[in-house]
Amino acid sequence: MAKARVLFIDDEEEFVKVVSERLRSRGIDVDTAFSGPDGIAKATEHTYDAVLLDLAMPGMDGLETMKHLLEYDAHLQVIILTGQGSVSAGVEAIKHGAVDFVEKPADIDTLVDKFSEAQEKRLALFEDDISQKMSNLMRKKGW
Repeated sequence: MAKARVLFIDDEEEFVKVVSERLRSRGIDVDTAFSGPDGIAKATEHTYDAVLLDLAMPGMDGLETMKHLLEYDAHLQVIILTGQGSVSAGVEAIKHGAVDFVEKPADIDTLVDKFSEAQEKRLALFEDDISQKMSNLMRKKGW
């Protein structure tokens, strides 16, 4: 399978640079954004398997950003990144559409595993959609 393509959205630029470099060294294709609006713009221009999204950002927070991302691409696998002590916020994000959450500082190997799972799940969702469309077409055509 091709390497996972991930968008990492977090307002802490130095943290994003360091984590992104470590992910790239493990074969993950990473793009970065430093705000919700910047991340949304990138997600509308490129296709990603997953988004690693900081929950606490100034301006547009992670939940609002996620809402816009999922409106644009319902199959996008959003993994929330939470600060220490905000596990309840991560659980709340899952209730609103995130597939998982990890606490900062994130373990790189854990992230790589989560991105691989996200890539597989996204592919399965697309395959289900195609199967459903084929089934509807065959039913409509009477085949």
